[in-house]
Amino acid sequence: MEAVIAEPGQPLVIGTTARPDVGPNDVLIEVKAAGLNRADLMQRAGAYPPPPGASEILGLEAAGVVVEVGADVTEWQVGDRVCALLTGGGYAEFAATDAGSCFAIPAAMNFADAACLPEAMMTVWANAFMRGDLRRDQAFLMHGGTSGIGVMGIQMARHVGAAPIFATAGSDDKVQVCRELGATHAINYRTQDFGEVVSGDGGADVILDMVGGDYIQRNIAVAKLNGRICNIAYQNGFEATVNFAPVLMKRLVLTATTLRARSAAEKRSIRDDVVSTFWEAVERGDIRPVLDSTFAMSDAEQAHERLDAGGHIGKIVLTRD
Repeated sequence: MEAVIAEPGQPLVIGTTARPDVGPNDVLIEVKAAGLNRADLMQRAGAYPPPPGASEILGLEAAGVVVEVGADVTEWQVGDRVCALLTGGGYAEFAATDAGSCFAIPAAMNFADAACLPEAMMTVWANAFMRGDLRRDQAFLMHGGTSGIGVMGIQMARHVGAAPIFATAGSDDKVQVCRELGATHAINYRTQDFGEVVSGDGGADVILDMVGGDYIQRNIAVAKLNGRICNIAYQNGFEATVNFAPVLMKRLVLTATTLRARSAAEKRSIRDDVVSTFWEAVERGDIRPVLDSTFAMSDAEQAHERLDAGGHIGKIVLTRD
């Protein structure tokens, strides 16, 4: 089958690889669209190897049509339109994944929009809600508010009634998008101090952060008593000098998780929670994909350049005819 081949230090190219095997609990998806994630850039650079047994091909989420089901699969049938979380393999003609990592694509939604959803919604649930225990009337701070995860974090928090919702972004245009999605306080971090804004309105109960570095101490400063700070990445660095006194005095929880290496059972549980809590809102359009741009699979190199530049709003997606 055709797939985007990634060699460290080399441009992405279209090549040929074996069609993935389908285990008893798996489905095989004919990929129509694949969402890009910063983890793809890290894997390409050799800094984020796939878990044992996972595909070496890039791509952690995809949307398409089920063309084969494993012997023990009962919830999906050949011909179903699904979007899915993957451990790898999305930049290919076919991708296999556990049946419990799939979502039914709403009838009115196209494949490119559907490819924006699985990784972001599952990541937000696993962190802001499972680890962070975000609830109605609690204050939420979403860093990277116009990232693929950020646009879902704002909408999911709004859906459960969290308030106020703070979001940071790097331009006035991005700030406006955050407001449109439901942020009550959208902060241009290049011209405003998010700490002053958040602290000035009482602080945050739950913080979802992918920046790390100097944001670690700044997040601690704006967290409320019993606040929960959840990191999903450390774009500004894994190391920081931290004063833990306010962690102690405010009884804070600092936590960090990844999604890719979790077991199939854990991912199924997260998928089920997302479906039961949010999927009707997705079907109604109350929670919507935010699609920045699409690129043909053969133009994956250009898509990565756009992702790496950081000017996008929402998801960048690769598509196949």
